[in-house]
Amino acid sequence: MTETTGKYADFEGLRARAVALRQEGLSRRQIRDRLHVDNNDLLNRLLRGEPAPEWTRRPNAKDDLRAKARELRLQGMTYDRIQVELGCSKGSISLWVRDLPKPERSRSAIEQARLAGRMRWDHELAVRDAERQRTKAAAREETVSMSDRELFYTGVALYWAEGTKDKVYARRENVTFINSDPDVITVFLAWLDLLEVPRQRLSYRVMIHETADVPAAERYWADLVGVDVTALRRSTLKKHNPKTIRKNVGETYRGCLVIRVAKGATLYRRVEGWWSGIAAGAASRPKGGDRPGRLGP
Repeated sequence: MTETTGKYADFEGLRARAVALRQEGLSRRQIRDRLHVDNNDLLNRLLRGEPAPEWTRRPNAKDDLRAKARELRLQGMTYDRIQVELGCSKGSISLWVRDLPKPERSRSAIEQARLAGRMRWDHELAVRDAERQRTKAAAREETVSMSDRELFYTGVALYWAEGTKDKVYARRENVTFINSDPDVITVFLAWLDLLEVPRQRLSYRVMIHETADVPAAERYWADLVGVDVTALRRSTLKKHNPKTIRKNVGETYRGCLVIRVAKGATLYRRVEGWWSGIAAGAASRPKGGDRPGRLGP
């Protein structure tokens, strides 16, 4: 005789009594003792689908680990990193976090090395730039106070480097200066003032590429030299060559300013003589750079 045909023949009635006891909050052992059910398989069938009461559940030591693993996964950690952090198996981690989104792919070792290299180089460039700016600032303080004599020599050298010059094959004893640097133009005008050349003898003209903002450049140079834009002579435009890749473009490109001194033949001859004297004086100085009090690095 089987259990279901013996004392447990009324299975449904027995199950109803077991469920009622479960819902009252009894444990498996208490239900077994009340109903005198000694067969665990049968007890499982009687209580199938009925959750155990809260008080009978043993605390799970891994509940805290599971919660922490999920938190770390949401932070973007991989299984390997979570395993290192928590010391549990990757199998358990996989079960705990498999419903969470996968983190973005981390950088490879090569990418990390490249990033670190760029960061080090950016830092090095910042250090170099700071040193560069300190050097420039210190040098500026050495020269910002200029005597008339220092301006005189500076202007002669500047003109001989950038101004038009008389040649045997092209006789032109006139003073014409061309440059794109506003600071150079400022120094040249200060030099002419030192030589007491009236501003009324000066004429101005812009030389610029035809694709640039010509009116804006004309206004810029007129403001710099202190004249109305209508006082400028007609600008000289350079024709555009599509095959040429130009780098002097953008808002900061303003072409060059041409300054011409009217009736400047005598001044030109003096400039040429001054420069000849400067060159001869430099040639007669002691060689080797060992003179005391010299300027230098």
